[in-house]
Amino acid sequence: MQELKEICPFCWESIWLLVDPSEEQTYTEDCHICCRPILIKTTISDNQVTLIVAQEDVGF
Repeated sequence: MQELKEICPFCWESIWLLVDPSEEQTYTEDCHICCRPILIKTTISDNQVTLIVAQEDVGF
């Protein structure tokens, strides 16, 4: 697992997310600060993990 820092699309606070760097995935996780559901997409390119976050009800 890899810990990455991102910004919550609801409360705009910095949060840390644990992601599995072995495969690309899309999942929902609640913000640790405001408890709203964040849609998270991980992509991997050249052994670099990239996060894309969005409000669950809006999508990517």
